[in-house]
Amino acid sequence: MTRSLGKAAAPPGKGRGAAQVRRFALRLFWSLLGSSVTNGLAVGVGLMGIALGIFFLDGVAAASAAGLGVLVTTLPDLPARKHHKLQQMLPAPALGAPLFLAIQLSHHDPWQQGAVLVLGSFVSFMGVAWGKRGGPISVGMAFAMLLSMATPPAGFHDALERTGWFVTGAGLYLFYGSAVGAWLNTRYRKQLLAEAMLAFAYALRTQARRFATGPRAPQLMADMLQRQAGLADALQAARDVVLESPTRPDRQKRAAMLLALLEARDHLIACELDLDQLARRQGDATALPRICEALNACAAEVEGLATDLLLGRVSRGAREMRQLLHRLTGHAEPPSRPTRDARLVQDVSDRVAAIGGEIDRMSALEEGMQAPEIAAVRENWQVFTSPTLWSWLPLSSQRGWYAPTLRHALRVSAAVGCGYLLSLHLPWASHGYWILLTIIVVMRTNLAQTLERRNARVAGTLIGCAAVATILASQPAPPALLASVALATAVAHAFAIRRYLLTSIAATVSGLLQAHLLVHGLHTGFAMAERLADTVLGAAIAWLFCYVLPVWERTALPALVRRTVDAQVRHAELALALGHRLSTPQAPDLEWRLARREAYDSLSALVASTARTLVEPAAVRPPLEPLETLQARSYQLLAQLTAVKSTLQLRRGQLDMERVAPALAAASASIRQAMEAPSASRTPDTPPSEGAAGARPPDALADDLTPWLLHRLDDIVEGARLLGTAARRAAGG
Repeated sequence: MTRSLGKAAAPPGKGRGAAQVRRFALRLFWSLLGSSVTNGLAVGVGLMGIALGIFFLDGVAAASAAGLGVLVTTLPDLPARKHHKLQQMLPAPALGAPLFLAIQLSHHDPWQQGAVLVLGSFVSFMGVAWGKRGGPISVGMAFAMLLSMATPPAGFHDALERTGWFVTGAGLYLFYGSAVGAWLNTRYRKQLLAEAMLAFAYALRTQARRFATGPRAPQLMADMLQRQAGLADALQAARDVVLESPTRPDRQKRAAMLLALLEARDHLIACELDLDQLARRQGDATALPRICEALNACAAEVEGLATDLLLGRVSRGAREMRQLLHRLTGHAEPPSRPTRDARLVQDVSDRVAAIGGEIDRMSALEEGMQAPEIAAVRENWQVFTSPTLWSWLPLSSQRGWYAPTLRHALRVSAAVGCGYLLSLHLPWASHGYWILLTIIVVMRTNLAQTLERRNARVAGTLIGCAAVATILASQPAPPALLASVALATAVAHAFAIRRYLLTSIAATVSGLLQAHLLVHGLHTGFAMAERLADTVLGAAIAWLFCYVLPVWERTALPALVRRTVDAQVRHAELALALGHRLSTPQAPDLEWRLARREAYDSLSALVASTARTLVEPAAVRPPLEPLETLQARSYQLLAQLTAVKSTLQLRRGQLDMERVAPALAAASASIRQAMEAPSASRTPDTPPSEGAAGARPPDALADDLTPWLLHRLDDIVEGARLLGTAARRAAGG
């Protein structure tokens, strides 16, 4: 595997098709080496070891109940901070065990069991109020309850015994998961950092395509925003693990590489401003292919560095990228009187070279040629990671009738109740728990994800049922069945977020074999048609109940818009305030870094919500134009502020700070006012000015950058006004 494999450039025809195949193979390769697969394999080994150990101790029934306890505990077992692994996994089995026992005790009374199912579903899915942390716990509690239905009716003593094995399996896995999580922590740091780098490389390639086609291509702009949203998620996942306790040299190196990646992301955002200016001025068209080539070279270098991290090999430098960047920034002697377009191209080239500089820094850090500088993160790493403490505050915020989590919990419990009643009156030998399992895994908090899961679930069940029928036809021994459950669980766990179709296939195999062991022991009978019918019914019920007590995206948009605007204002104030820190211009600014993270996170949440509206009914779909305008304006404001911030940090000697300092303060105040109050001075569609009364804008490459910076501040204030107007339109104001 060489660095050249990361290149995306290819000639038309067969060459382009070969490049696409190569890119697909590379992405598959990266996925197999990623943190999700490592985590899934660890889960499968733990489940197989515990289930087989209990099987040899007390037989298949005990192993099946214990395996269910392990399965529930594995759902929240994801790559996370080393010292909070137990806290992350414990709630699912602790809250799932009472539900498991309640179903065991209600086997003889269908009405009592139905009441437990409805109430248990409501309680379980109120856990979604805790966001990404709460989702796996909610599903785990529901799984504990629904798979408990697969066991045959038994007396009070048998119910307690099964619950005891459930708790035993969960307890053993809690110990195993915590130990393995600590052991794999170093590997997870490399993998999550590499995955963030790959997400950045995808964004680089998208930006390269935008330079090739121009900024007015709406689909590429939408793709760029989606890439940035995915990058924000990958960066947060990396922060949570990579920045935890950066006390050892290897951890400090990874943390410094992540900080360099964040800086490179800022320079990439700033390219948006350069691209817009090039398009307006019809810049030097001959330079655009070189810019695209350099961006793709940067992407290839990042992909190569990420591959080295995943393979655990030593980085081999960035020679090819440096050569392309040298050709870009110094391919010819500058003319004695360069044109404005030539200077603009040179400025863009310098921006791309800055991205290459950060990539060079990552490579040097990986090779040990540069010492990490992470003083602020070393002392305050907790503020950069996601919260891990549990509190009642998220739940208390869901008390209103229109609270999204409350409505989702009511919707799921109603769907489960309907599915259970239907299972009692079907003409075939229905397996009620399979209908309900399908409802639980298909039904999401929004229609877009529900439709995606519905289709994947039906297709995955069809393939999974065929696989189970094949496995049972060979009459495998109980240890082989338990090993198959463990392997299927590992695959389902590994691809739950990335490829749900694979997860659906593997989950079908795991769930059916698990339930088969709970019900039949060594019996190999299996009705594939009945399982498929149950799945189709469950998927249909989940889809229909999405329209019961719906929470459409438009109801959440005002809050998301407000969050985006607040984050942009805060980030602008702190980015411009950097100009006042004259004594230590290179010192890390903790408040600004946190504000920058919130600006990106809020914008990515808005992008994701806007994408989900596309599949909602037209009658409830909000107007897309103001939302797209708001996203583009926010993205451009981030680019403008990045350009100013980098100038304040790196080229302060070319600024007259006596003029710049008050201008920064005035611009900061004007930005807040522009975003919070409408302005009637210009129409919302008027583009930012390029100079008063048609004058030529100041030169960004002049010896004195003060005129350029003051002109840029005027553009930023105007852009903030347009952003505020777009925000009020998007929020319905």
